[in-house]
Amino acid sequence: MELDDHGRKQAEGVVDRLVGLDIAEIVRSPLLRCEQTVGPIAVDRGLTPVVEDRLIEVDYGDWTGRPLKELLEEPLWKVVQRHASGAVFPGGEGLAQVQARAVAAIREHDARLAEEHGKDVVWIACTHGDVIKSVLADAFAMHLDSFQRIVAEPASVSVIRYTATLPFVLRVNDTGDVLAAIGAAKAATNGSAPAQESVPGGEVGA
Repeated sequence: MELDDHGRKQAEGVVDRLVGLDIAEIVRSPLLRCEQTVGPIAVDRGLTPVVEDRLIEVDYGDWTGRPLKELLEEPLWKVVQRHASGAVFPGGEGLAQVQARAVAAIREHDARLAEEHGKDVVWIACTHGDVIKSVLADAFAMHLDSFQRIVAEPASVSVIRYTATLPFVLRVNDTGDVLAAIGAAKAATNGSAPAQESVPGGEVGA
């Protein structure tokens, strides 16, 4: 799945939002939309992104490509929303498995880069919405069952500082928009998920 024109514009906007930051490395999911998301910042900084398989999108198995209105009727939908740690997609993987692989990858790359560049190193990891939320939940010491409370929008930036003792979450879902944009969000309609529920997959952030 490729980025559309709006997605490409969002990716280009990340370059300006990260101006002034010394980016040591870019690590990304192997999927095309992550490649396209980091493309502009990689060119701007003269960096070749590192592909990390453990940051790939959740394997939704038999759910992949199915209309949302069908998924809303599945008993597993409520499990994904309320008991994510117990959710395993038929023919795919479990969200606990996703969190384990993604957190391990992020922490390993951070430790490596801190050793190479110093503890204040800044680097980019580009992955997908549910993956980002699972990594943030770990950093918050939040149970995975509550990770749907976190929002990770396309081309958003979340920032975690890892230390020898604790991770510190400095930014979450920063899209660069003014706060007035929050009030512009409309309730989901026409067969979409209820506004109070999160839709699995789709988002790409850093």
